Amino acid sequence: MASVSRVAGSEAVMATPVALLSESVLGWSIFTIVLLVIVAFCWVYIRKYQSRQESEVISTITAICALAIALITSALLPVDIFLVSFMKYPNGTYKEWAAGNETRQQIEDTVLYGYYTLYSIILFCVFLWIPFVYFYYEEKDEDNSNKCLQVKNALKYTVGFVIVCSVLLLIGTFVPLESPPNQNSTQWEKVQYLFEELGSSHGLAALSFSISSLTLIGMLAVITYTAYGMSVLPLNLIKGTRSILYERLENTEDREEVEHQIDKLKAKCADGRPLSMRDRRNLQDLEAKLQVLHRRSRHLEIAERTCCNKVGSALRPMKILLGVFFILVALLFFVTLFISNLDKALHSAGISTGFIIFGTNLTNPLNELLLALQPVFPLDYVLITIITMYFVFTSMAGIRNMGIWFFWIRLYKIRPQRTQPQALLFLCMILLLIVLHTSYMIYSLAPQYVMYGSQKYLLQTPLPTADPSQGNHSTAVTKICDADAPEDQCTVTRSYLFLHRFWFFSTIYYFGNWAFLVVFLIGLVVSCCKGKKSVIEGEVDADDSDTGQ
Repeated sequence: MASVSRVAGSEAVMATPVALLSESVLGWSIFTIVLLVIVAFCWVYIRKYQSRQESEVISTITAICALAIALITSALLPVDIFLVSFMKYPNGTYKEWAAGNETRQQIEDTVLYGYYTLYSIILFCVFLWIPFVYFYYEEKDEDNSNKCLQVKNALKYTVGFVIVCSVLLLIGTFVPLESPPNQNSTQWEKVQYLFEELGSSHGLAALSFSISSLTLIGMLAVITYTAYGMSVLPLNLIKGTRSILYERLENTEDREEVEHQIDKLKAKCADGRPLSMRDRRNLQDLEAKLQVLHRRSRHLEIAERTCCNKVGSALRPMKILLGVFFILVALLFFVTLFISNLDKALHSAGISTGFIIFGTNLTNPLNELLLALQPVFPLDYVLITIITMYFVFTSMAGIRNMGIWFFWIRLYKIRPQRTQPQALLFLCMILLLIVLHTSYMIYSLAPQYVMYGSQKYLLQTPLPTADPSQGNHSTAVTKICDADAPEDQCTVTRSYLFLHRFWFFSTIYYFGNWAFLVVFLIGLVVSCCKGKKSVIEGEVDADDSDTGQ
């Protein structure tokens, strides 16, 4: 019997590596497929909006790679939540391969270094690669003869971005998170302590500070573009576009009216008298307007003949349903974020701690929904992935509808087949910054789930006994992991630890959430008041360039 049990035990031990190997192969296969899908989507998206006349190979490749990095980074949060949850069985016990602390630590470190790797690539793109490509294209001559001078000038302007990145890294390096153990130590001992802390963290604090600083810029982009995109995307789907026949009729009437005004102005100089300065200026404006109307007429004729218009009309009911679904999701996010911020305002320790709370004190609908979906694998992971992608795509919709602005100055428009390479580079840089802030937004929506995923733990509960002489008896009760769980029973996601490394950034993010809610309401009102979009929206404008004047 002993030999049989030993054989069975050895088979169980051998089965674990085989199971892990099969799971690893499956995981890498899924990762490869997802990566190929992301790259294909990025290629199609960039090619759809890229200007045909001004396309550049280097800017196209840079935009595709930057957009792919943004999407891959946004997908890291669901992976982080999945891995900490995958370590445990539904009954709250650790799986055999994750029973040891060393194994769990290796997995956690792998995820953490995954974050730092992708975030380092984002730093490289934002502070070096994208600025270099942008200025390289800006310095391009019409004859495109002197490539060395073009590269030299681009590097000269890029140095400023590198200096900013270096300053952020230095600040993060020499601003310790904790004060020296001995408050009465000398200045040299304090400097020694700084270098010892830098060595123990392998410079990760410096990288964290730089990324957190970029996340602040990402927060501004989320407040501006994502908040507006969450309102404009569903309402555009619900309202649809204007009728092509009506637009053509309206365009014809406008064209006839402009032609009549031009004829009236030209009649003034029929006898050879010169037009006044005001009339000449009006004539030039009317002729430019007539050219735009002629172009609109041609584009409307093309749109009427295309199959896309007919397919869009057939899919109209589905677009309405999708728009209703998106607006309900946006309202759910609004209510959830409001409750989460209110919870922090009422139950956190305040500004000095970054408004950090452990768990939830008020009923959070999205957090409760994710916890309720835990028993049905993998619905909760699918939902958290959809939420992450929803933020990314609504951000893209917001940028596409608003264009790229610097305060009150519109720099570029995002238009199909007419977007300049510089505008695409700006779009990808903004998306990279938005992705950095997305993790905090999702944590605000579902704090408990983002901290622990679907983990559960066993809580020993004493049983009441009638006879004290029988001793104490207890039973194990399975509970969902929260802030009250023992530290060795529940593993916190690396994303949560990364978000709360610097308390002062968390404080700014908290107030940023309130600004996000206000801008969303303003965007919702503006989107409701605006009429239907044109079928050829963005294809024909008075200016041929992408500069907004």
